[in-house]
Order: sequence, then C-alpha cells, then structure tokens
Amino acid sequence: MAIQRMDNVGIVVEDLDAAIAFFRELGMELEGKGEVQGGFAEQCTGLEGTHCEIAMLRTPDGHSRLELAKYLSPALIDAPRDRPHNVLGTHRVMFAVDDVEDTVARLRPLGGELVGSIARFEDTYLLCYLRGPDGVIVGLAEELGGKS
Repeated sequence: MAIQRMDNVGIVVEDLDAAIAFFRELGMELEGKGEVQGGFAEQCTGLEGTHCEIAMLRTPDGHSRLELAKYLSPALIDAPRDRPHNVLGTHRVMFAVDDVEDTVARLRPLGGELVGSIARFEDTYLLCYLRGPDGVIVGLAEELGGKS
C-alpha cells in the first residue's frame, strides 16, 4: 500500500496567535494547542534543541488539517515574506470557499493581502492567492457551477 491519506500540512509561523486567528476566520476549527520538544521532535526534524508551540486546525469537513508551529528553539530562520510563487520549494495551501470576494474581505483585517487579483477560470472557478501569516500563500477557489 502507498499512502492512506494526507494527514496535515505544516507551516512555521512567528506569531502563533495571529496565525490561528487568520485560519479560524477562514473557517478552520482549532483542535488543540500544545508544545513539542526533546527526543522524538529532534529526531524527526533533525534539529538539536527542538522546542515548538503548535496548534492543529481542521477543515469543517474534518478531512484536512493544518499544523502551525512556532519555534522557541532553535531560533527561527527569517526569509523574505514576499517571495513570488515560483520560488523552488515554495508552496501554497488551497481552500475551497463559498465566496472568494467575501473571504478576502474578511481576511484583510487579519493581514490577508492579495498576491495578484481574483481571476476567473472559464465558467468554472474564481481563484486567487493571498498572503497570510508570515507570508504564507493561501489559495482560495470558489466553484461557480454555472454562475455568470
């Protein structure tokens, strides 16, 4: 057997509370918060002295999760937060939403900033990318289903 499912996507953030607020406004539900450190964390990450605060959020359907991690040690390695989408290794997290424009409007006060603009793909989707906490690129997709 190959894989059973995708369990979660992990994102390192500087301000855990702000990131939680952003993704909760998007509609995710906070499963819990905690700290990880020591042996297994060091072994898994390959980083000596690993100590993180983490939060696990899930989508309303319960099928996808996002793990936010704030490193207490070792120190964060800061990178430009305005990286373009085509940088090697850069990724985005895409969410299906009911209303792209409303979602963007609700996320703006929490730091959400459009990367480009809201685009229409044929008569199928409205799509956009926006920067969320710490420069993370978040994609939003609204299925049009015959809307014009």
